[in-house]
Amino acid sequence: MSSSPALTLRDALESVRLHTPQDYVTVDAALPTDRVASDFATRFAGVPATSVSRPEKVVRYSVPDSPIPVLLGLYGCPHRVRGWFPGLPATTNVTTVTRLLDELRPPRPGHAAACQQRVETGRVDLRELPVLRATPRDAGPYLTMGLVHAQDQDRDGLTLSTHRMLVLDHDRLAIWMVPGRRLRELHEAALSRGGRLPVGISIGAPPAAMLASALSTAALPAGVSKLAVAGALAGAAITTAAGVSQPLPVLAESEIVLEGYLDQSVADETLQGAPSVSLPEFLGYDGEARTALPVVTVTALTSRLAPTYQAVIGPGREQSVILGLAGALSVALAGSDQAGSDSNWRMITDLHYCPAGGGMLLLVIAVRKDSEAANGQLGTIARRIFDRHRFVKVIVFTDDDVDITCTEDVCWAITTRCNLGTDCITLPGYRPLPMDPSQRPEWGRARGADGATARSFIDATIPYRLRRSTRRSFPGSAR
Repeated sequence: MSSSPALTLRDALESVRLHTPQDYVTVDAALPTDRVASDFATRFAGVPATSVSRPEKVVRYSVPDSPIPVLLGLYGCPHRVRGWFPGLPATTNVTTVTRLLDELRPPRPGHAAACQQRVETGRVDLRELPVLRATPRDAGPYLTMGLVHAQDQDRDGLTLSTHRMLVLDHDRLAIWMVPGRRLRELHEAALSRGGRLPVGISIGAPPAAMLASALSTAALPAGVSKLAVAGALAGAAITTAAGVSQPLPVLAESEIVLEGYLDQSVADETLQGAPSVSLPEFLGYDGEARTALPVVTVTALTSRLAPTYQAVIGPGREQSVILGLAGALSVALAGSDQAGSDSNWRMITDLHYCPAGGGMLLLVIAVRKDSEAANGQLGTIARRIFDRHRFVKVIVFTDDDVDITCTEDVCWAITTRCNLGTDCITLPGYRPLPMDPSQRPEWGRARGADGATARSFIDATIPYRLRRSTRRSFPGSAR
């Protein structure tokens, strides 16, 4: 029996109730599934969902049409989440992620799976789940915390990734897969062979698996699976079990598991009329509904006894925490294969993605310079990160006496350690990210520019030769 907040959602919830009971909220009055998200956004959510900067509480909602409660906010506080993972480095750099890779723990096959205490096959009905509709503009009800897993022979395990999935009817989901994602590659490979791709979808997945799912597959060393990294983060192996209707392992400690397959079927991202809005996305704006999305046909619905349905509201703090923690690990992992011959990466002492960028667009990097030549190496680091991590839009470099997790301290460094006219460098030639409105062509044209997008980095560090004359009056630990 597992007993770690990293390994089961139930243990994570118990940890919150035990250690920070003030952060656990139960909403007694039942709310319809189309009002839960707006209630959470108004009362509990932080930037970028609202203009309030705050960690999110863990909130349990009852809904009138399902006995299954809805859980929001679990990952909405980075301090809370960090406390669950004994293997998660306190600071993120080449040295600490190398140690993490030394602790890989492959998943452990089990037999009596908790997620299969109740099994429904044949004609399943997804409408039994309390799937949320965040706003009246949404295309329909969406799974927002469904962790999709499929067999990945090249990685010696399962691929893990989260995707928005629109409930089309009783047993079909339209899934949006960003081009270049591993799941999309596996699906296309299965179709090219004339087959279909078996998938599992875990709701209320083990927190270590959820965090590892947001790692960049391209940043992992060859043959290393995300589940093995999840085991390293948890300090214990993730348990899997054989699926009941599909030939693939599932995450045994999940609250709810949907089994099914991806074939050649497609559907527009709408329940009626032409596609328009999908749902609120991680940056705080409505997403664009897509056409001809792949369809997951669900063949089984299994669950624990008295399961919990976990969701996010779209642009809540939860996504920023998950994406940011995993993103920092991914940048360091991508740099670790170059650090042996490139001292630039050794300058980095810590990495942090700010919630203001949804945990993906705004990256703050603490560096420690050891020579005059280090002043000119920041641009090289920035370009390599932009090239390998296409969501990153802005990088801010600071010295390691700055708390890069504190927005005020970072702004202090920008204000007192750089002149934006010379220390903000823009690199042209990068593809836009459509989810960011300011990267759309019409935005640039409205500013009188050509509509092209770029990436920028800010050098908010002390020039090496001035390091002794430019010091904080009250130096101390940055974190």
